[in-house]
Amino acid sequence: MEGAAMNGADVVYLNGEYLPAGEAKVSVLDRGFLFGDGIYEVIPVYGGRLFRLEAHLLRMDQSLSGIRLANPLTHRGWEAILTELVARNGGGDMALYLQVTRGVSPREHAFPPDAIPTVFVMTQPLNPQADATLQAGVKAITVEDIRWKHCHIKAITLLPNVLLQQQAAESGAAEAILVRNGEITEGTASNVFIVTRGHVVTPPRGRLLLPGITRDLVVELCTEAGIPCSESKVALSALRRADEVWLTSSNKEVVPVTHVDGLPVGSGRPGPVWEQVFGLYRAYKEAFRRGEVH
Repeated sequence: MEGAAMNGADVVYLNGEYLPAGEAKVSVLDRGFLFGDGIYEVIPVYGGRLFRLEAHLLRMDQSLSGIRLANPLTHRGWEAILTELVARNGGGDMALYLQVTRGVSPREHAFPPDAIPTVFVMTQPLNPQADATLQAGVKAITVEDIRWKHCHIKAITLLPNVLLQQQAAESGAAEAILVRNGEITEGTASNVFIVTRGHVVTPPRGRLLLPGITRDLVVELCTEAGIPCSESKVALSALRRADEVWLTSSNKEVVPVTHVDGLPVGSGRPGPVWEQVFGLYRAYKEAFRRGEVH
């Protein structure tokens, strides 16, 4: 099974039960529905194995702490649920979507004192970029970052991201690269890297961008391979002068951007540093699938 298609026959997890997706129901009084009061994670699965699980769970801890909600499960509890859900959906390659909300309560803004968190997990297909897309690269636009100031929290309140991604789609681009005070933060659903004269740079961790798990792995792979790589602020002007631009995420993996705002990046083709790093990433993923790395 190369990916799980979302339909009523797929098995999901909801508040202690495994059941068909079409039978899963959440109250209209859930604060996730009323306020977007919750967080989420997306974890890739390769060959039935949960990819960099501990890193994802640690980020979930940070997101829950950021919205002042206690984690309803231990890490081992999460691992047991996720492993079981993967098995019930046939194993193979897929993505797991995890969501925790503050739960059901009367519609009042202040935190309810006794609400029980809603815990939901479903599978989604993994849709890696087609070889033709990787060979040509993708287009991106730059837009003002209109989101709030706690973007390090992986919150389910994604309407600004949705609006900006729609703006990109309507302009024929795959992603919108967000700019705040003249500096790049991230994409609507990705982290951003630039390459200038062989040096790889990505914006540093902080409250204005999500600490991407794939982003961190790419930094690790560059460091291990001796590719100059740093985490530092990236001005919009530096993005425009870059020889290469990449996007990273659990679903996108590592994608070259060959045009930004209608202008070519470097030669207008995927660059040599991207080719090297993408090869390292693909090799790491296959080694993980075989159980050779964790």
